[in-house]
Amino acid sequence: MSAADGPLVVGVDSSTQSTKVLVVDAATGTVLARGRAPHTVSTGPGRESDPRQWWSALTEALRQCGDVAREAAAVSVAGQQHGLVTLDADGAPVRPALLWNDVRPAPQNARLIEELGGTKAWAERTGSVPAPAFTAAKWVWLREHEPDAAAATAAVRLPHDYLTERLTGHATTDRGDASGTGWWAGPTEAYDEEILSLVDLDPALLPRIVRPGEVAGTVRDLPELPFAKGTLVAAGTGDNAAAALGLGLRPGTPVLSLGTSGTVYAVSRQRPADPTGTVAGFADARGDWLPLACTLNCTLAVDRIAALLGLDREAVEPGGGATLLPFLDGERTPNLPDASGLLHGLRHDTSGGQLLQAAYDGAVFALLQALDLVLDVDAGADPAPEAPLLLIGGGARGTAWQQTVRRLSGRPVQVPDADEPVALGAAAQAAGLLTGEDPAAVARRWGSARGPVLDPVARDEETLQRISTLLTDAGPLLGNLGRLSA
Repeated sequence: MSAADGPLVVGVDSSTQSTKVLVVDAATGTVLARGRAPHTVSTGPGRESDPRQWWSALTEALRQCGDVAREAAAVSVAGQQHGLVTLDADGAPVRPALLWNDVRPAPQNARLIEELGGTKAWAERTGSVPAPAFTAAKWVWLREHEPDAAAATAAVRLPHDYLTERLTGHATTDRGDASGTGWWAGPTEAYDEEILSLVDLDPALLPRIVRPGEVAGTVRDLPELPFAKGTLVAAGTGDNAAAALGLGLRPGTPVLSLGTSGTVYAVSRQRPADPTGTVAGFADARGDWLPLACTLNCTLAVDRIAALLGLDREAVEPGGGATLLPFLDGERTPNLPDASGLLHGLRHDTSGGQLLQAAYDGAVFALLQALDLVLDVDAGADPAPEAPLLLIGGGARGTAWQQTVRRLSGRPVQVPDADEPVALGAAAQAAGLLTGEDPAAVARRWGSARGPVLDPVARDEETLQRISTLLTDAGPLLGNLGRLSA
């Protein structure tokens, strides 16, 4: 037996590129074991991944945790949002999943917005103006481009739904992840039958929505996993909602997440409805809301620029007048799905390190632009302007990322000690099943948001203005000029 003060829980983070697992003491939040295994993502015209890889990665990550995982009393799975998982009548994938960063459905998405009455109608109905990332547009794309695959589909799932269903044998999802599909309505907290009809999707193909705090099921007999049959399984949720749980967020506290994508969000008690589409009105995993803005290009794009320059990702240099918009995968904020990278202001004396810093600046700029809009959803809960931004995700511990966020925001930055907030949030959700607590309160009891605070520095207005001007002047050309691609 492990030396734990309370029952053990397992939190899973099935992200774009890997699955992470934490075994956590539910009483103290102490991480007793951890594991990690990679996924493969296609590099063709779209972004796809075989869901069976996620299950294999979960199995491997749990194996790395050793015998302590066998003592878990509850488990919860958080996963990347929006992905379209299509299963046949036997529960096997019909084709690889279309991931959140697959922008091929942009034409279908634009048509959907128009067919339901425009952006305002979508925002009022679902809380969000759908983007090509959303599951609804992906389903329409599949029906049009691969009708045989769509016809063979007997079940439509999100990534976290797929793993939870394999654990329990029951088709379930939660409000947090469902709110990113485009066919879940915020006012009713249920699937929207008119939108399902619009995208030609039978609601019988969708999972049941599990309420916050409700048990999704129990682990069935699975010899490849260490869990005992009957282990409790929580509802799970999307990755951003899980991170909000893992940080124990209170309304109004801003978060910047620096991963493959970049996100900025805050918990709100008011249902968002931004008709511009900049802020997505997602639900959280507790019963509140999670207004969120997302960019497609963050750490992966900056790392690609570093590789093209032959530099280490930290080898930035100050100065220079170059501006770089690293929209290598198209972009979601601003909404430029066909964009490519744009470089402006290159001179003979521009160094590689200055170009790399310009890539960081361009990646952070869009997130900070959306921050005020995210917080404005629940302005009364916004902490004082000097309150630190919580910086999480794979880039959060990078010095160049930290300094860029400080310089362009003018705010202090706090980097939580907990390095896997998504998996930790899933673990807190699992712990809540055992204790009856609010999962966010569990995380606050664990102290998971504690960490060093970096003092603010003067806001770099010159760089912000330069990027803003380039984006305004060159916006119509971003799909054609200045290409920086692999």
